[in-house]
Amino acid sequence: MLMERGGDSEDDGGSAPPCPDSDPARNPSPPPGYDAEEEEEEEEEGGPEGDAIGNTVYSKHWLFGALTRLVQVAAEQGAGDPEAREELGEEDEEQLCKVWDMAADQDVARFLQEFKAADILLGAIAKSGSPRLTEICVGILGNMACFPDACCSISENEDLGVVLLLLLSDGDPPTLLETSRLLLTCLARPSAAPLWLERVRQQESVRQSLCFIMCSSTNVDLLLKVGELVDKLFDLDEELMRSWITPQAQPSTTDGEGPLHIAPCLLEAAKQLRSESPEGLEVYIHALQLLTTVDTGIQALVEPEQVAEELWALLSDVVCSDLCQPDDPAVTLQEQKTLLAPVLAVLGALFDLQGRPECCCPDRNLPLVGSLTRVLQYQQECQQGAAEDQDVHLQILKETAAELLSGLLAGLPQEAVSELVRTGALTEQSCLTAARSLLPQHCTAVRLFVAVLSQVEGQLAGALREEFPCLQL
Repeated sequence: MLMERGGDSEDDGGSAPPCPDSDPARNPSPPPGYDAEEEEEEEEEGGPEGDAIGNTVYSKHWLFGALTRLVQVAAEQGAGDPEAREELGEEDEEQLCKVWDMAADQDVARFLQEFKAADILLGAIAKSGSPRLTEICVGILGNMACFPDACCSISENEDLGVVLLLLLSDGDPPTLLETSRLLLTCLARPSAAPLWLERVRQQESVRQSLCFIMCSSTNVDLLLKVGELVDKLFDLDEELMRSWITPQAQPSTTDGEGPLHIAPCLLEAAKQLRSESPEGLEVYIHALQLLTTVDTGIQALVEPEQVAEELWALLSDVVCSDLCQPDDPAVTLQEQKTLLAPVLAVLGALFDLQGRPECCCPDRNLPLVGSLTRVLQYQQECQQGAAEDQDVHLQILKETAAELLSGLLAGLPQEAVSELVRTGALTEQSCLTAARSLLPQHCTAVRLFVAVLSQVEGQLAGALREEFPCLQL
């Protein structure tokens, strides 16, 4: 039974069988006409032997026929109007989809590699007038690339490499999805990644194509894969990331409106995925966090004022509305730490650039102060009794939250502190918990906060000074 795949609309992105490196490959249906009992009878009667591909039940003869038909279909389309989008015949599509499924088997992938299938598929992609045919060809390559030898063979094919990167500017979402999957699979292999990174550096259209997808697509699956691709590229090659950030390094678009910039495109995709894909949101937040690791990246986030304001508003609301809520059990922090940590890291990087009104407005940041104290409280509860086996990720989260909270507390005016106490966001327990996390590293910030607190709630300020002598006047 074949796995369902999407059509040409953006909301129906194509899907491929699971990569054998991560999940057991599904055993696809045998080729049409295959009959196990008939094959056994042929073997008993001395019929043709050696037709099976490796240890599978798949027929070499059938696969040869399917690839031959693929070449014919591509040639027929190549002889037609290059501007016309041709539909792939139902019978041809069914047959080629079986090849797509079969390529998820290691023996089949090896056989396709030995048969130079990558060159055949490259020729079909070049001639194809059907988005569906292109998608299937790239999907077959994607399944083959799940195996090391085939991945290296595909990656070393220079002409194929160029064509696949050009496909990122294709207008068909399923094709874009399969292309992104294939590139991610290749970048995950240390032996193949350098080849692709070099191609991406040389092919300037890649950045513009990915930016266009991120800022214009509403296809959740496509946005997720493109985000993973961008995040992987940035993680593997800091210089590539720098070149994508620097405005003067960007080519102009064909419409003369100037290039799309990476920071607002990442932000737009994150906003799109927030309610539909927590996994996708995490991917884009991590990519934004990577930007903050270099000076040019931080400037790219804050120099367009609208981007800085929208990013601060989005991330603050994610923390305050989506994560670590008052009625959540402390253990929830274990599930949310991989998203919370990069969110707080980006907020911290923005806050460190003093003078940003979107970062320093006390009224807007009161909910964030309450959420940060809750994060520190839950972190301490999760770590209690686990002194010998500290969770590294929770420790990083604690340090990131403490850094941001110290900056916010130090700048709170009396009216803001009074409001936090009145609403219950600051209690004796939450203040003591926060102080344990902040001291002694952020002693100055805590002293400033306690000085203001003493004018609002002297008893609470006294409790803090009694518990922590370093805060005594």
